[in-house]
Amino acid sequence: MILQKAYLNNKGNIRMKYKIFVDGQFGTTGLKIHEMLKDRNELEILTINEEDKKDLEIKKKFLNEADLVFLCLPDEASKESVKLITNNTTKVIDASTAHRTNPDWTYGIAELNKTQREKIKNSKRVCVPGCHASGFIMAMKPLIENNIVSKKQKIVCHSITGYSGGGKGLIDIYEAPENKDKYKSQRPYALGLSHKHLPEMKYILGLDSAPFFTPSVGNFAQGMLVMSYLIKEELEKNVSKAEVLSLYKEYYKNEEFVKIIEDDIKYLDEGFLDAMKCNNTNRIEISVYESDDYMLVISRLDNLGKGASGAAVQNMNIMLGLEEKAGLKA
Repeated sequence: MILQKAYLNNKGNIRMKYKIFVDGQFGTTGLKIHEMLKDRNELEILTINEEDKKDLEIKKKFLNEADLVFLCLPDEASKESVKLITNNTTKVIDASTAHRTNPDWTYGIAELNKTQREKIKNSKRVCVPGCHASGFIMAMKPLIENNIVSKKQKIVCHSITGYSGGGKGLIDIYEAPENKDKYKSQRPYALGLSHKHLPEMKYILGLDSAPFFTPSVGNFAQGMLVMSYLIKEELEKNVSKAEVLSLYKEYYKNEEFVKIIEDDIKYLDEGFLDAMKCNNTNRIEISVYESDDYMLVISRLDNLGKGASGAAVQNMNIMLGLEEKAGLKA
């Protein structure tokens, strides 16, 4: 048994530390979570030796001793780790796509609606949203809830992400010295039009069909822009950019990690939008652009922050009853 340690909280009271285990601690997301939690005095991080990470008995011990587990694994491995948990107390946050459309799991966007934060707080099984999905869902949810975008509407979405989103394998490719001059352009991928985030985009928003979505990877490590394209004549209501911004401000009022952009001139860099300006934060920024016929909504976020590890830590804070923004930068 792993003995539980204590700490002194900010009110001078002695509290037992929460035991946290990151299953998949040696991958990109797992390493980032470890980095974000290492100085949290209310947490005790349980670590497994790299040579033991595939030993199921050792892993099972850690999974069942922890108060909360992060799963930073491929889908099938995440499902197998869940099966190894034999108690009814360990809480689980899964960063894979394995459970995002499973009704028995809670979708981990606290800002999704007025009740989602409470659902996360009371849940023992929470899934971290995909990075592309986070940007798309948080842009479209207020418009759907306010009957501006129909659930029947065909929505077009494009995303630009840093190469860290592809994990260690893609990071190694981009950062290899011999590839220094090889991958300079933005490169679209998932051109079979069946990206793994599409099911959750459709499921969480209740859309009749998934968006027409294409992602691309840029020659930068982290950062993300998710762009959702709307045709005004297809909207359920005739709305202006100003009205949409007002709606977003009301929907996300008092949300620490959501920023609605009202001044394009100050926001843009001589007319350009930098994908990396939210890096190393848990912030998502939503900006709106329009012409007479079209409207564009852009979500900017850190694919490793609000799009992955930051969202995971935010959910952990909620599930354990800790300050929601602890260890996170807005």
